[in-house]
Amino acid sequence: MDVHAVWYSDPPTAYHDWQYRHAVGANRRLFSDRSVLQHCSMFDRFHRYLIEHRSAVTTFTQADLMAFLDTISEHSAPVATTRHRYVKLIDRLCRYLVDIGVRNTNPAESWATWQAWPTDDPDLLFLDEEEDALLQARVLEPVDPVDDNSRELRDRAITALLLGSGITASESRLSLACAVDLHPVRPHVHVPKRGVRWERKVTIADFALPAIDRWKLHLGRVREDALLFPSIGNKPLSDWTLISIVKAQLEAIGFEGPEMGPRVLRNTYARRQLLEGRTDEDVSALLGLVSLRTVHRIRETMPATA
Repeated sequence: MDVHAVWYSDPPTAYHDWQYRHAVGANRRLFSDRSVLQHCSMFDRFHRYLIEHRSAVTTFTQADLMAFLDTISEHSAPVATTRHRYVKLIDRLCRYLVDIGVRNTNPAESWATWQAWPTDDPDLLFLDEEEDALLQARVLEPVDPVDDNSRELRDRAITALLLGSGITASESRLSLACAVDLHPVRPHVHVPKRGVRWERKVTIADFALPAIDRWKLHLGRVREDALLFPSIGNKPLSDWTLISIVKAQLEAIGFEGPEMGPRVLRNTYARRQLLEGRTDEDVSALLGLVSLRTVHRIRETMPATA
């Protein structure tokens, strides 16, 4: 395999190979498997952005990088480290590409030198009990059949699945239609193993079932490999489309926050499980987490009487 040529023809494969075989951290050691998976996921998001904006890993400019970072900031909490982590990742990548002669410049260099890590954890955003009930009621409402609004059917089904199962944005984007079983005994979504998250089946809340069922009826009979929420050509929806969908549904119930994306719904789901009496370990398993830290932080937001 010509390593240089792959950066032009298939950047995700080239990045994956570099991360597993050559990339090292500040301690000059190879990254752990978990870190590599996180890095590859971040790179995939950056690469999708470049493709959508007719650019490439080998040619993007500082203006392209600034525009990408702006989109990251728009959908992250004010003190989140997401933007910082992307700057560091892209800077490390570009230094490598300059070293091997694939790029002439490093657009991230000037950004990386003055980026500083926030000293506090970002605030956890979630819907309180009243807001949660409002959004549940919204996804339960049927879409006017006269309008035949397939997009609204889809958007409510996406919101219902995220709010009713707590799966991640990425897991919802990649879910197959056949992975969602609405059998009344135990309606669930099957989430395959991906990265550090184990395979799991998550029960879907009752309030979410009608919206998902309406969408599946709209899809009709589909191939076994068909996505539940496909874009053109059975491709996954983009991150930006998914964020816009959730934002519109949140705005419809009057919710406003520094972050208006799928993570708000995931945190809301987790908090609801805790309020209903589930243990931290149970909720972490439902979320597919390998650590209890996030759930512990969510529990701290609950009223003392809960």
